Amino acid sequence: MITRLRLSTWLCLVLAALTVGLQPSRALAGEPGGQPPPKVELVLDVSGSMRAQDVDGGTRMAAAKQAFNEVLDATPQEVHLGIRTLGAQYRGNDRQEGCKDTQQLYPVGPLNRTEAKTAVATLAPTGWTPIGPALLKAAEDLKGGEGSRRIVLISDGEDTCAPLDPCVVARDIAAQGIHITIDTLGLVPDAKTQEQLSCIAEATGGTYTAVRHKKELSDKVAQLVDRAAKPEVTPVAVQGAAECTAAPVLTSGIYSDREEFGKHRWYRVEVRPGQELRASVSVAADRVVNQDYGVLLRATTLHGREIVRGQESGDGRTDAISTGLRYPKAEVDGDDDDAAGGRAGAETVCLRVSNSYSAAPAVKTTPGLPVELTIDVVEGPGDASDVAAFGLGRGWWLLGVLVVAGFLAGLLWGWISRWRVTVWRTN
Repeated sequence: MITRLRLSTWLCLVLAALTVGLQPSRALAGEPGGQPPPKVELVLDVSGSMRAQDVDGGTRMAAAKQAFNEVLDATPQEVHLGIRTLGAQYRGNDRQEGCKDTQQLYPVGPLNRTEAKTAVATLAPTGWTPIGPALLKAAEDLKGGEGSRRIVLISDGEDTCAPLDPCVVARDIAAQGIHITIDTLGLVPDAKTQEQLSCIAEATGGTYTAVRHKKELSDKVAQLVDRAAKPEVTPVAVQGAAECTAAPVLTSGIYSDREEFGKHRWYRVEVRPGQELRASVSVAADRVVNQDYGVLLRATTLHGREIVRGQESGDGRTDAISTGLRYPKAEVDGDDDDAAGGRAGAETVCLRVSNSYSAAPAVKTTPGLPVELTIDVVEGPGDASDVAAFGLGRGWWLLGVLVVAGFLAGLLWGWISRWRVTVWRTN
């Protein structure tokens, strides 16, 4: 006779085997699998001006330290992170010596959070602002390897070591072909600081952000470090037109452009019957802007009839604002007079990106605001590669299989129990 204990053990083994056998392999789960580690170096201005007490009631240095501690806690394990300072050692008035004052506080490599935090805690605002020399050294710190490389520069003032122009240094780094991106953050910046940091970022395809609060600084640095940990597609530079008929034709991909304050740009996308267009746009306020602004993304036909739109607005935060839209084109489209090439042909969809940003007279409006446009044309709204069956996301299929396995195991257990009762009564 089969005992209850043996039956229970046997059923557990069957379910365990089903679970293990049906789980996706590590490769299918998207694990890194030997990918080269991304490298990030945080470059912090520790010059005397960081003593100013104008960030949420505390000093700029205190805000930077708090941001670094929060970022170090949240840094992904796969990121090799380092910290470099400028203006942290030399206290004298010799400009030549002050312009040599940059050192690597924590080497680029696997992160020991305790050691890195201890090193940051020792910093005190001291000397000059040698941004150019610090960027040159940071580029050397990041050389080698095939992973993404990023410098995040936080400064509250201009470089004080001319004629070594940090903007020229950034262009030289970009020209070396070592694919280092420099992002800059201006801590309570004035107009000249903003202009210089914007130029540095633009030279390498990075971003510039002005920050005035501790939370803004922490959030932005964390966002940039996290971005380095994720595989990125380099946006393709494109120039939108003033009208749709002259606009560039875009296919699936990520594109970058610049757009003037309060203006719009046009782009074109070809969409065949049975396909769906998915488009999104982000416009970054890389300088101080007036409060109350918005971004509008419109899809229209060649003749100007609006198909669908996406819009978003904000009020006062210096950051990026995004919106998106989806347009599924039906298989049979006989009523649309705007379709190009007949009923079975592709339709030209015109995309217009508009913004309602404005700025004070003292703020430069050139170059325009950074625009990132993402285009995705998929085969129909029900594309199996995008959404799993029954509207469930990826990974839920295993739960469904386990439910079915549990149901079958229950039936099997019931059948065996009835068989045991029959045998018992017979004996």
